[in-house]
Amino acid sequence: MLEPKIKINNRSISVNHSPYIIAELSANHNGSIETAKKIIRAAKEANANAVKLQTYKPETITLDSSDPEFVIKGGLWDGRTLYELYHEAHMPWDWHKDLFNYAEKIGITIFSSPFDRTAVDLLEDLNAPAYKIASFEAIDLPLIEYVAQTGKPVIISTGMADADEIEEAIVAAKDAGCKELAILHCVSGYPAPPEDYNLNTILELRRKFGLVTGLSDHTLDNNTAIASVALGASIIEKHFTLNRSGGGPDDSFSLEPKEMNNLCYGANVAWSALGKINFSRKPSEKANIQFRRSLYFVKDLRSGDIISEDSVKSVRPGFGLPPKFLKEVIGQKITTNISKNTPVKNEHLFNPIDL
Repeated sequence: MLEPKIKINNRSISVNHSPYIIAELSANHNGSIETAKKIIRAAKEANANAVKLQTYKPETITLDSSDPEFVIKGGLWDGRTLYELYHEAHMPWDWHKDLFNYAEKIGITIFSSPFDRTAVDLLEDLNAPAYKIASFEAIDLPLIEYVAQTGKPVIISTGMADADEIEEAIVAAKDAGCKELAILHCVSGYPAPPEDYNLNTILELRRKFGLVTGLSDHTLDNNTAIASVALGASIIEKHFTLNRSGGGPDDSFSLEPKEMNNLCYGANVAWSALGKINFSRKPSEKANIQFRRSLYFVKDLRSGDIISEDSVKSVRPGFGLPPKFLKEVIGQKITTNISKNTPVKNEHLFNPIDL
C-alpha cells in the first residue's frame, strides 16, 4: 500500500520524505511589517520549509463586544476581549502581497490560515500554494468546504476536536474536492504541557484516516516535536519569533531562531534514524566485527590430539570459528600442531564444520 502524500510548491510531504517544518508567524509581527519580514528571513535561515501567516480581521473572527462571553478568562490573555486581542494580533491585509513577494524572493514557501471566505479570496489572488485550517476553525465545515474548492492542498489542525469532529472535517474537505489533505495532531493550549499531547494519537490518526499526518506543537521546547517524527509525523508546525520576550500575544510560547534551527536539524536526524527495517550489518559496524567473540585454542596441542573443554575458549577477537560451534569442536581430532592463542579454524579440524 502506498503511503499518503501531498505536495506543496513541488515539495513532497510523506513519511518517506524528511519532515516538513512550518514556522508559524502568527501575531509575532507585533504590528511591524519589517519585523514580519525579519521573521520570514530568520525562518529561511533556520532551514524551515515554510512560513505561515494568519489571515483575518477582528470583525471577521469575532464581534466587538465586552459581554462576559467575549472576555477571556485565565491564561496568557486574561481579561481581554476577543475583539481587542484579535485587533492587536491580526496581520493587516495590505501587508500580504508584500510578504508573499518577499518570501518568494528569498526562496521560502509562504501560505496562510484563512478565517473566513474573504480571507480565502485574498489568498487566492496571491496564488497561495496551500491552506491551513486552524484548530478553532476545524468545526467550521462551510469554511473548510470553501477552502477545499480551491483545489489546493489543505492541512487541518485537530486541537479540541473529538474523533467525530475530525472525521466530519475530513469528509467535508474531500466532498468539496480536496485531493491533497493532511491533518495535524494538536493540543490547543498556549503553551501546552508535553504530557497532554498523547503522541500515540498520531498512529491512530494515520491508521484511521489514511492521510498525511503531523503535529502542531505548542510545547515550549522541541522534545515533543522531534519525538513525533518516530510516530510518523510528516509535518511539524511551531510558532516562531525573533525574541520570546518581545511582548506580543504569541511571543512567549514561540521558538527563537536558534531553537527553530535545532528543531529542523533534530527532526531530520530523527527521520534519518528511522530508515527501513534492516537486519544486515551496517557500514559503521564492519570495522568492529573483528572484536566479536570466537573460538581460540588456549593450550599447545599436537597433531592428532583430541580437543578438550579446557583447550578451547570463547574470547575476543573474532578471527576464529563462531562460539555457536563450541560443542562441535570439542572432541574433534586436530590435523596439525597448534600453539595456544591460535584461532580455531576449519583447517585445524579432522571433520570440518559445515558453515
